[in-house]
Amino acid sequence: MSNEQKITNNIKVPNKNKELLKKHFSHCFEKNGYFDIEKFKQELSENEIDFYKESYGLDWLGKSYARILASDEAKTLLKEDNAFNQKEENKNSQNLLIKGDNLEVLKHLSNAYYEKIKMIYIDPPYNTGGDGFVYQDDRKFTVSELRHLSGIDEEKAKRILDFTQSKSNSHSAWLTFIYPRLYLAKQLLKEDGMIFVSIDDNEVTQLRLLMDDIFGEDNFIGCIIWKNVTDNNPTNIAIEHEYIVCYSKNKINLVPFWKSKLSDIKDLIIKVEKDLTDRFKEQGELQSEYSQWFRENKNQLWPLDRYKCIDKEGVYTGSQSVHNPGKEGYRYDIPHPKTNKPCKQPLMGYRFPYDTMKKMIDEGRIIFGNDEDKLVEIKVYAKDYLQKLSSVLQLDGRTGANELRELFPSVKKIFTNPKTVKLLQELISFACNDDDIIVDFFAGSGTTGDSIMRLNADDGGNRKYILVQLPEKINQKKEKAIFDFVKNELRVDEPTIFEITKERLIRASKKIKEETFANQIAEKENEIKELNGELDLSNKEKKIKQLETEIATLKNQDLGFRIFETMPIWEDYGFEADELDPQLQLFDETKLTEEDIRVLLVTWKTYDGTQLNKDLHETDLGGYTGYFANEKLYLMHKGFTTNNLKTLLEKIDSDKKFNPTSVIAFGYHFESKNLREIAENIKSYTNKKNIDIDFITRY
Repeated sequence: MSNEQKITNNIKVPNKNKELLKKHFSHCFEKNGYFDIEKFKQELSENEIDFYKESYGLDWLGKSYARILASDEAKTLLKEDNAFNQKEENKNSQNLLIKGDNLEVLKHLSNAYYEKIKMIYIDPPYNTGGDGFVYQDDRKFTVSELRHLSGIDEEKAKRILDFTQSKSNSHSAWLTFIYPRLYLAKQLLKEDGMIFVSIDDNEVTQLRLLMDDIFGEDNFIGCIIWKNVTDNNPTNIAIEHEYIVCYSKNKINLVPFWKSKLSDIKDLIIKVEKDLTDRFKEQGELQSEYSQWFRENKNQLWPLDRYKCIDKEGVYTGSQSVHNPGKEGYRYDIPHPKTNKPCKQPLMGYRFPYDTMKKMIDEGRIIFGNDEDKLVEIKVYAKDYLQKLSSVLQLDGRTGANELRELFPSVKKIFTNPKTVKLLQELISFACNDDDIIVDFFAGSGTTGDSIMRLNADDGGNRKYILVQLPEKINQKKEKAIFDFVKNELRVDEPTIFEITKERLIRASKKIKEETFANQIAEKENEIKELNGELDLSNKEKKIKQLETEIATLKNQDLGFRIFETMPIWEDYGFEADELDPQLQLFDETKLTEEDIRVLLVTWKTYDGTQLNKDLHETDLGGYTGYFANEKLYLMHKGFTTNNLKTLLEKIDSDKKFNPTSVIAFGYHFESKNLREIAENIKSYTNKKNIDIDFITRY
């Protein structure tokens, strides 16, 4: 019989730590799956690892409950907005907007996006007392269930359930709300990934301690202060700033200097050095071409006009000294490459240890004088000028509101103090490369998505975003203008914040196409016209071809997005029998529509590690349609026959692109004998590709 899975009701975050323990300490697991902690301690103590019981940390009423929420199974399925996603501008997009509770969404993403995300930015509720935050939870545990799951006593279980069911906004309630979301977010980050969390004075202290607990104190990167226009303090001190707390997944994997798009000049130099070194291999030709380029772009380069030296590695300056300024440095001899005599040591010694200096010499990074009396200097390339992000950002907090007003001119005020695009661009440029994925699971007005699209438009990058927004209802009385806008202009019967997020992305995309891209394309087309008018210009055809490629890239820039949403699992959906017996059937599968089958497919493929922007390919199996992606073949419909099975096996042998390692059948649509036949044939069939194929029955 095939392997049986009851996945739909049991989608959980993968426990990678447990998998590592099983791999390296399998002897510490009992037959029933329990982990013997005492045996584990003994194993470690034999390797001279000391233990201690007391430690510094954060505890609060509800921490055990928050941990349950982080590991509890999802209560929803994932559904695709097919009508929206099939629009021309969206159907091939890599960007995602997901409607639903972000805790549920993070659980759904945990397999497909495990360690795939370079950066997470969130702007969660600040718990100011006036921002509307209250703890709300639809999980209905009894006192007995909570005691069993968390190992706490009855009195503590009662107190936790009291505040989780009473719309509390205490510090404990806020921590219980944010903990599981941050815990799951960590699983998504790459090893060199970073997370930024906006916060203010109300919870910044608790947040720092919480993130120390989740990410580790050693992975704290810094706390950024940025100026806004809010004054929510009743004392005489006007509060005009907020914080952005930054942690890494694993600080040891971060490079010493990160990219910061603080200077377009720097980017221009890096671009030209790459372009020139690609085209000119001889140093003489390279220097000549650079000199001409420098004359043409001299005005743009101020104050970096010291970049007058170039070699096969690119533009460099020899102005950075190797001596140690201000204190006694390192003392050692460096032989001059021509005379082999020791170079004269700087008065205060060298600023680097010998090993570092030797490495730079070996890499050709040191400039020597004509003889040993001349001090050596460091050859620093333009690409080395990668600035660190400042801990203080001087940004006008009103800019975010103005940006929204430009996109929504008919609405007087949409959001209170929305983040500005400039703020997000600073963070993204600091943390990300040009093709990374950025996640924001408190999307709000959609600033993160807008920022990424604008940044890509400016530098030709291919960054992708995943935004998550709860369909939070808009209060008709308190927020009448925005309620009327969504209801009347967007024609949405039940106005929610999600509709604003969606509309902002649509309008921002349109604005970029009509303004930024239109101007850039027009400029490049004019350049082509001018080049066509030149008679004896060298490299004319190559330059025209390059411009045409740049125009095509602009026209194909990803400015769309695809929408998915969470939905409740169908009532009474479940199956507890060992085998599918019609007399024991608990769920009536006949009420499932074709759209419901698609919902199962989206949910299952994501659970199986296929990202949401990767489509399943319909596969013809002799008149029966299967769905294939990521080496998984899904058989979802009734009517699978022996002939279809034969076609499937033949296709595995004959189709080079068809290599399923798992065949997954929707159990409700197959009879038991049919499932046994498929399982036995797949297991016994020796395919020409020698693929080991699992057959799984899933409910």
